[in-house]
Amino acid sequence: MWSLEELLARVGSYPCGLVEITGGEPLLQEETPILVQRFLDTGYRVLVETNGSINIASLDRKCVRIVDFKCPSSGEADSVDWGNWHRMGPADQAKFVIGNRADYNFAVDALKQLCGNKEPPFPVLFSPIFGTMEPRVLAKWILEDGLPVRLQLQLHKIIWGPAARGV
Repeated sequence: MWSLEELLARVGSYPCGLVEITGGEPLLQEETPILVQRFLDTGYRVLVETNGSINIASLDRKCVRIVDFKCPSSGEADSVDWGNWHRMGPADQAKFVIGNRADYNFAVDALKQLCGNKEPPFPVLFSPIFGTMEPRVLAKWILEDGLPVRLQLQLHKIIWGPAARGV
């Protein structure tokens, strides 16, 4: 356990200006919006990656909110707060983690319902489940359907391996 000041000092020891807060659902910690604000006030660019089950309105809109809209294979599709889609701004990102063709179809259908024939109002990421979904297969589906989404790979798992924590 670190105090807020210890955490700020530790992060400040690295020569970077970007901080990403993640970990399943960081908004379960009531102090997360305060932490985000402190990093923003210190001059960091802040990204918060949330599992999408909790309202994101408590987060300062100056941070980038990356919201996971759970697909069926996660077993958590019913926990998504779909209202977050409408709370997001142009700098935020929506993410769909894809494990199979059913997840892909679910994500495509969700985009059609949320956007109609318009482009999404913010970047949408399709991310293959590491070790389950081949990135090249997902890339092929995206290209075949001409979707306005980006393929996102979990680089930390590619670089340090899937078991590494704190990287």
